[in-house]
Amino acid sequence: MNAPVSERPIGEKVDNKWIGERTVRPDGAEKVTGRAAYAADTTMPGMIWGKVLRSPHPHARIRSIDTSRAEALPGVKAVVTAKDVVDFPIDKSVMLGIQDMRWMCRNVMAREKALFAGHPVAAVAATTEKIAAEACKLIEVDYEVLPWVIDVEEAMKPDAPILHEFITFEGKPSNIAGRLEHKLGDVEKGFAEADVIIERTFRTKPVHQGYIEPHACLVSVSDGKATIWSSSQGQFMVRAMCAHLTGLPQNDIRAIPAEIGGGFGGKTIIYLEPLALILSRKSGRPVKMVMTREEVFRASGPTSGSFSKVKIGARKDGTIVAAQGTFCLQAGALPGSPIRGAAGCAFAPYNIPNVHSVGYDVVSNRSKVAAYRAPGAPLGAYAAECVLDEIAEALKMDPLQLRLKNAARQGTKLAYGPVLPRIGYVETLEAAIGHPHYKTPLPAARNGRLYGRGVASGYWFNAGGESSAQVNINEDGTVVVITGHPDIGGSRASTANIVAELLGIDYRKVSVLIGDTSVIGFSNLTGGSRVTYASAMVVTQSTERVITTLKERAARIWKIDPEAVEWENGAARPAGDNAGRFEPLTLAQLGAQANATGGPIGAGTQLNTTGAEGGFATHICDVEVDPDLGIVRVIRYTSIQDVGRAIHPGYVEGQMQGGVAQGVGWALSEEYIYDKNGRLDNPGFLDYRMPVTSDLPMLDTVIVEVPNPKHPQGVRGVGEVPIVPPLAAVSNAVHDALGKRFYSLPMSPPKVLEALGEQPMKIAAE
Repeated sequence: MNAPVSERPIGEKVDNKWIGERTVRPDGAEKVTGRAAYAADTTMPGMIWGKVLRSPHPHARIRSIDTSRAEALPGVKAVVTAKDVVDFPIDKSVMLGIQDMRWMCRNVMAREKALFAGHPVAAVAATTEKIAAEACKLIEVDYEVLPWVIDVEEAMKPDAPILHEFITFEGKPSNIAGRLEHKLGDVEKGFAEADVIIERTFRTKPVHQGYIEPHACLVSVSDGKATIWSSSQGQFMVRAMCAHLTGLPQNDIRAIPAEIGGGFGGKTIIYLEPLALILSRKSGRPVKMVMTREEVFRASGPTSGSFSKVKIGARKDGTIVAAQGTFCLQAGALPGSPIRGAAGCAFAPYNIPNVHSVGYDVVSNRSKVAAYRAPGAPLGAYAAECVLDEIAEALKMDPLQLRLKNAARQGTKLAYGPVLPRIGYVETLEAAIGHPHYKTPLPAARNGRLYGRGVASGYWFNAGGESSAQVNINEDGTVVVITGHPDIGGSRASTANIVAELLGIDYRKVSVLIGDTSVIGFSNLTGGSRVTYASAMVVTQSTERVITTLKERAARIWKIDPEAVEWENGAARPAGDNAGRFEPLTLAQLGAQANATGGPIGAGTQLNTTGAEGGFATHICDVEVDPDLGIVRVIRYTSIQDVGRAIHPGYVEGQMQGGVAQGVGWALSEEYIYDKNGRLDNPGFLDYRMPVTSDLPMLDTVIVEVPNPKHPQGVRGVGEVPIVPPLAAVSNAVHDALGKRFYSLPMSPPKVLEALGEQPMKIAAE
């Protein structure tokens, strides 16, 4: 038997049969053949359709709403406005998880004011989509149009239009809804010791998660009890929020998670579900609602745009002595921007004795932000890693060597509080320095094309949290595992690998299901790089309890003490000759005799898991720049990450590659563009420019495994970290190509051409 992770030397390889193997994904065949059932595929007899009326104004007081003409339209079965949604008074904070229900009740349906163009003001259910859409047009809303503000810097000005009169900052009404501060050491003293100090200002635009599947749900209310089928990252979140917003008790709501066509954090809150529930309750019919792509862009959460200032000081030998950052993030129309990620993660990869990091949560007249992979951390890393690159340039140091010299290690205290345990950041830097990508010279400038290389590192907290699992043995020795987490990153495959490993059976004999709220115990959201970490813990404990039961059943058959039985390679065996000479009893044999030996064999576990440790990554990026067209192309990219333990390397690589692809889009092409009327001007994939396959090279990955000693399999968390470094890595590569630094994203062709016209560029001799 292998020693527990906590008892093995760090980094020791273990001969596992399934953990670390690229097993066939359990959902693959259904998805590629089109049999997988997504929320929009769900139908019911008698189903009707719901549509939402949205505000055309970015900021307007709602004087009155007249729904009489819509209600009179043939085919209309129900109409909903804010009066049908439970109100949470502004002066009373009611928290549900990380969501403040004062904001959520105003996000799903405008109450006192419409706060962004696209804000729901009413919803209609009718026998067809067309009738529901026509009915929305018949609703008469009397608006008092108000001044509006979109940009985060403009929203912070003293004379900016105020979205919420009850929000104050420094004793005055303000759009600054919150402030977060981290301090370590004495930053002023640190800067006084520095030989080189660089301070820069950075700006980014809001970007959307870009999931292919739009928000969708089907809700049926019968005898006062609701069943919800929806696309979400957490069925228990759906149940709880719908209960709060509709007044139904949670035990009267069953939330069933469908397959999810992408989320990336954008489906950790609700938009349609409570409206569909109220419409179904009013009409007595099942109600289906599906957002159009335009609605997704206008009304569901992108991540924050930002305005940041970062100042870093270092000695001549490259020792960083002080770092200071101010990160102002757009929250959208209601408070809740991810300032924790920006302020907490920006300087976390480094052992800096003096740090001062501040985040500001700023509301403005655009849709409320939602999480997006490592929320806030890419914004902080963009600013910090670009300034670090300038420090290296000023000191004439290799940028990776500068990072290695100052790398956080075991025992490093971070500004936001923790002292780091054993981590693998240094290993990622050493792997990058020794990688063929970093050692290979860039192409010389040719045909007017210029080439550059950039590097950057990144950090994300990772998380544990509440999780539940049930492991049941079938009569034929196959296994059914039920967990409570929607699978958006490969958790079913990882779970199958772990259970098969522990039981010593083929992974194909393990079936993993995602239970709904009536089937499995409470499980928190899928997000924050928590699911493989947390589910592995509850699945491991459940499987270990099953193994204990299996040994007891074998002991009963053999009439010996259970302590004299061991479990190995899928069978119970006598622990030694003293226990007796018996033929091994396989899992299938014990399953077949379950009823005769005591009944069904299974076990469940519910935990609030702890011990998650942060993850680190280092990326290398090569770009080609066409100065005539202003086009930047990524031509080579390598991401190196400490994952703790890769339970399923294929999925780990997919997470790393996906984060890079999204980060490249953030850096080069993606942005929300607003017109002069405060309306989003590019609400579709044609004008909102996400990278496609032809925009990217093969994205290379290097998996570093420094196991987390607090986890039974050494898992550290994977999904968030890959999106943190790319913004800075691409930006640093463009500077290397052009000799021109960009302090605003995206670096789209118009911006590149404008910048090249401002000053001569550095062109290598051809």
